[in-house]
Amino acid sequence: MNYLKNLFKKKLKKIAVWNYLDELKVEKKEVLSAIKKVLNSGTLILGDNVKEFENKFAKYCNSNYGIGVNSATDALFLTMRSFGLKKGDEVISVSNTAVPTISSIVAANGTPRFVDIDPSTYLMDVNKLEKSITNKTKGVIVVHLFGQCVDMDKVIEICKRRNIFLIEDCSQSHGAKYKNKIAGSMSDASVFSFYPTKILGGYGDAGMVVTNNKKINDNLKKLRFYGMEKTYYSILEEGYNSRLDEMHAAILLNKLKRLDNYIKRRRKIAKIYQSKLKETSLILPCEKEYNKHSFYVYVVRHKKRDEILQKLKEKNIFLNISYPWPIHTMTGFRQFGFKEGDLPVTEKVAKEIFSLPMYPSFNLKKQLYFIETLKQILK
Repeated sequence: MNYLKNLFKKKLKKIAVWNYLDELKVEKKEVLSAIKKVLNSGTLILGDNVKEFENKFAKYCNSNYGIGVNSATDALFLTMRSFGLKKGDEVISVSNTAVPTISSIVAANGTPRFVDIDPSTYLMDVNKLEKSITNKTKGVIVVHLFGQCVDMDKVIEICKRRNIFLIEDCSQSHGAKYKNKIAGSMSDASVFSFYPTKILGGYGDAGMVVTNNKKINDNLKKLRFYGMEKTYYSILEEGYNSRLDEMHAAILLNKLKRLDNYIKRRRKIAKIYQSKLKETSLILPCEKEYNKHSFYVYVVRHKKRDEILQKLKEKNIFLNISYPWPIHTMTGFRQFGFKEGDLPVTEKVAKEIFSLPMYPSFNLKKQLYFIETLKQILK
């Protein structure tokens, strides 16, 4: 107890929900070495580092193919283009997700449709999926949000029976598992983000599609490169510029070796939160017994969220809300006919959830200080 009192006397510097600088101190030598190696190689785009990272990350995800692209947004868009979406085709997902999950459907000529979420996990309520399918439904995007997988068995069965495609959005779930199956290995194609905040994050935008389908792999490799294969000759009517560059691939190759340790550290931080905050008025994350949560973020709920965040801010602690506005209520998507009240669980949760600091280099000293500060505010 004296230890904690001393912490409060010292008043630690600003605490944020995410910070990469402490991690960089440890890994800086590797990062700079990777950059130097690329600069000295003479190849900056689609070289050996990209190929190696594609192969190793696909293998990590128990998949045969990996296609590195500019971002997870592009990964989603290009994957749906490869499925040949036409105007009027519907793709079902959730409204409690990042905007790119849904904007990529629109960009690929599709029409988004939404399923409400499970109030305990904030993931797709799979029991409501079948009722949302129409004769216009072309596919489903499940979002393994916050680091935990959707209950996949029922989704897989429905998609196979209905003959519609299934995409896993794994942008927040690197290394997560569902019944010992790793995220990204349970669908037609899966997308990952390597944005800096992610469990496996680089130092800029980057993404990947993994798949076991050779046709999807071959098509995506052309789509990401102007519709071309090896020479400067387009063989597709459409093509885009969306390539994972050598610099990011080289950095991510080094970080991939640390991925399992990143997840172990995140789970350890989560365990401390769970132990220290279980007697408070917060609703803590629910890890399903069939899942291994990789804790991209540690999301809690409270009816007085905004008041709590303001009080923390006054103490130089800055947290995050993932996500404060359900997508179906945003003006940019109103043309699809959704309105407030359509997804009651999603809308209720969005007003109460917020994320606690969660990143591997968040040390015990800072975490205990943060927890005690939060507990004082909750009293």
